[in-house]
Amino acid sequence: MAEEEYKDVWVFVEQTDGEPAAVSWELLGAGADLAKTLGVELCAIVIGDKVEHLCQESFAYGASKVYLMDAPVFHYYRTEPYYKAVCYLIEKYKPEVVLVGATSLGRDLAPAVATELKTGLTEGCTGLTIDESRSLLQTRPVYGGNIMATIVTERVRPQMATVRPRAMPIPEKDTSRQGEIVRESMVISEDDIGVKVLEVIDSRKQGEAVDITAADIVVSGGRGVQSKENFRILQELADELGGVIASSRAAVEADMAPMEIWIGQSGKTVRPKIYIACGISGAIQHLAGMRDSDVIIAINYDRHAPIFEVANYGIEGDLLQVVPAITKHIRELRAQK
Repeated sequence: MAEEEYKDVWVFVEQTDGEPAAVSWELLGAGADLAKTLGVELCAIVIGDKVEHLCQESFAYGASKVYLMDAPVFHYYRTEPYYKAVCYLIEKYKPEVVLVGATSLGRDLAPAVATELKTGLTEGCTGLTIDESRSLLQTRPVYGGNIMATIVTERVRPQMATVRPRAMPIPEKDTSRQGEIVRESMVISEDDIGVKVLEVIDSRKQGEAVDITAADIVVSGGRGVQSKENFRILQELADELGGVIASSRAAVEADMAPMEIWIGQSGKTVRPKIYIACGISGAIQHLAGMRDSDVIIAINYDRHAPIFEVANYGIEGDLLQVVPAITKHIRELRAQK
């Protein structure tokens, strides 16, 4: 394989019903640094139905070129048409690096593309850099988060990685930026696709799910919360602050919290303005999912808990007493106003 044929950094822009996933813009920020180091263009891939407006958004977040495939067959995400479309673009234009968000959609799409192209893929990265040989250094936690591994795709291109949401900051948006739209199409018949979408149920609209990765304030509980019922105390504090609740792996394994709100190396990654860790010891696996929070407040009765080493503010005490006291104080302050 002639590696010199491959150039440019590509970011797959994930969307649902025309609404982009925030991780796409995070990846454009990371991709801009990679493209600058490599001396190549930063490009985006937009696939969907009536999604051309995402091209301008991609320019606003740093892309100089967008490869657009817009057709009714792409209205709903399905593995077969999407991976064939991405492979078609990659084989035609030969990008050097391809980045995809490590969302449920991205974790399905990226392996299918990498398998078809017979190239490498590193899943769930938290760091990306370029070395002196133009290789993409893909860093991710391994062995339960106890060490960080750096993986290199040496002999094949493109170099592909999925990146965890909130692992990287969103770049500043500049709506004055412009770029080139490359409109592409390929023949994909609906009759040839084995999967049909009969109905879409959006749990977000039914209040069944909260996107903790997008929250500015997160109140998270660990084993020290002691019971599922005690999570109600954390919920009351989160409600007063306008935030959401989350949990550590230990709380999920103890059946105190659902897996959907698990933060950690194998769970979700958050980057809130305020992260309140209640009864969380601070194992490295958990820190991998929240260490980039702007302000970390730790509440734990064990003064030697590792969470205090990364916390901006620490409260040594019983969270079952401390958390209600904080909630009460916030309510009193609001009442005064």
